Amino acid sequence: MKCYYECRRKKRYTINALKFELNFETELLKLQKELTDHTYKPGQSICFVVTKPKPREIFAADFRDRIVHHVLVGYLEPIFEKKFIDQSYACRKGKGAHKTIEDLRRYIRKVTKGGMEEAWYLQVDIQSFFVSLNKHILFEQIKRQIKNPEILWLAETIIFYNPTRNYYRKSQMSLFNLIPDHKSLFKVAPDQGLPIGNLTSQFFANVYLNELDQFIKHILKAEHYLRYVDDFVLLSKDKEQLIGWREKIDDFLKNRLSLKLHPKKQILQTVDKGIDFVGFVVNPSHVLIRQRVVRSLKERLWRSNQSTKVISEDEMEKTMSVVNSYYGQFSHGKTWSLRSKLWRKDFGKLCDFLELVDANFSHFNIKECVRLRQRI
Repeated sequence: MKCYYECRRKKRYTINALKFELNFETELLKLQKELTDHTYKPGQSICFVVTKPKPREIFAADFRDRIVHHVLVGYLEPIFEKKFIDQSYACRKGKGAHKTIEDLRRYIRKVTKGGMEEAWYLQVDIQSFFVSLNKHILFEQIKRQIKNPEILWLAETIIFYNPTRNYYRKSQMSLFNLIPDHKSLFKVAPDQGLPIGNLTSQFFANVYLNELDQFIKHILKAEHYLRYVDDFVLLSKDKEQLIGWREKIDDFLKNRLSLKLHPKKQILQTVDKGIDFVGFVVNPSHVLIRQRVVRSLKERLWRSNQSTKVISEDEMEKTMSVVNSYYGQFSHGKTWSLRSKLWRKDFGKLCDFLELVDANFSHFNIKECVRLRQRI
């Protein structure tokens, strides 16, 4: 029941969620029986393409499958959290982009002795990570930590399920044609790749790359290392050390995880040039917001202002959550004037229901008078 409510919290007003909710007690009992009897099979996914920041193929699981994903991750997460290193930041409680930048700034200050000495950084990306991930290797990693046969059966069912065999296409074929072959689950072997868009895929990414994290931290003994999904940064005072680490990391990925570094997404330069990571450009003395992030918020605000429908309280909450997320990001840089300008020039009719919490433009609340009016 807890997993159902957690799943509903984010997807309550989707069509499949509403259908499930019409008779949710019966549906939950049916789903529980399928899991107990080992007759559960994932249902049809919705496949679509997002084009920003670049074309990506997304498989969105059915609502009932999302509940199962919460069940599995809810069991596995506490076990694997004890195995993960602190410097893995994506999709983990108490981590995220803000913590990544906070720690990266701390590492830069430490390795440069407060900006007084030269230091280097190596930033690399794993090529086509989600599509290249080997399902057999992933399942073996889970089997080494989990002995519960019920959980292993469920993990195997989800990992080896191929969403390309049962899906509803939501985007035009012209958009799918923008996806390179090496980025598409339709073009890879059945035992390869995980669908972008599922809770399990995000969690499994951390499980899969935990071996890399352990190798870098404990074998290479890299003191200043951070990873966010498949993008990671290492810092050192010694340029040659970073070059040597890169070769060893590439060998490890190929031999142990059937992955490889992206040949065109590797940066080796001094930290004073700025490190472009998780939406920020981090320098020894300051942090800047990547312009792509600002444009993304402006586009969201523009779309919200173009809508002519009456906005519900739930939609207000979602809008407030999105805006506060962006403003939370902005708070890590010198962005007071940016935040002020966006509020004055881009929020438009969102000002009818959102109000500033403070003069620092830190975040917003829904106006109390609007909440009361919605409930009358």
